[in-house]
Amino acid sequence: MRRHRQPPDTAPQRSGAALPAGSPPTAAVTDRAGDAAAVAAAEEIRRAKIWLADNAGTSVPYSQKKNWKDGYRQDCSGYASITLKLPKSGPNTVSLRNDGWTKAIAISELRQGDLVIKANSNDPDHRHVVSFDGWVDGKHNSYRSYEQAGKVGTRHTTHSYGLNSGDGHHAHRPVDLVD
Repeated sequence: MRRHRQPPDTAPQRSGAALPAGSPPTAAVTDRAGDAAAVAAAEEIRRAKIWLADNAGTSVPYSQKKNWKDGYRQDCSGYASITLKLPKSGPNTVSLRNDGWTKAIAISELRQGDLVIKANSNDPDHRHVVSFDGWVDGKHNSYRSYEQAGKVGTRHTTHSYGLNSGDGHHAHRPVDLVD
């Protein structure tokens, strides 16, 4: 089970983020590494797949105003939050990037379970986050990802977000998460 650890005193505070019951308070900050990272990523992808057919066999519909029956918002950041098992209803896209939930990494460092985030717009309709699943091929010109998108809902698709400089999308690795 994924649990979020308390941030150290020097880390940004997560506004409104209550820890799940039974979470041990600690000042340790850990990044996913080695075999544990692969296990954690596989669990994140397992949770991502649930919304592909959780609506009577079809994908969960997109909404910026509604929560799904599991308590998470039906938008992209709510969907990323369920994959990471963050507190319900989940931080928004800007908080995923800025409030200590993730750390910036190079696009070339992406591994399964990382996020590609566009959070630098003042317009919430132009912010987005996807969960990285893997490179399509060795050329790294596109990748597979899970996302919750307007008009289509939950999907597993191919993207090139972040691969072209200036498109506003950046790679981020979840931190402070343990199994």
